[in-house]
Amino acid sequence: MKFRYIFPVALAVSAAPALADRQPPAQALPLSEIVTELEHRFDIAWIDEIEWDDDGYWEVELYARDGSKIDLKIDPVTGALRED
Repeated sequence: MKFRYIFPVALAVSAAPALADRQPPAQALPLSEIVTELEHRFDIAWIDEIEWDDDGYWEVELYARDGSKIDLKIDPVTGALRED
């Protein structure tokens, strides 16, 4: 009964690396540094999602302690916020 789930899961896992065409550049800051900077800059309640965008930046969705949702695009090399 459980064997019918193995193939779809294995297929999904093997296809995942192919979904991300571009990776962060070699000179990119560690993601932990970027998150630390965000924690200093914003009054964060929680970070909901961090995702690498194939256009060359980190997309971050976070919530401030006042309940507001903040969507950011961050340059991976400088850590600067993008104005897109």
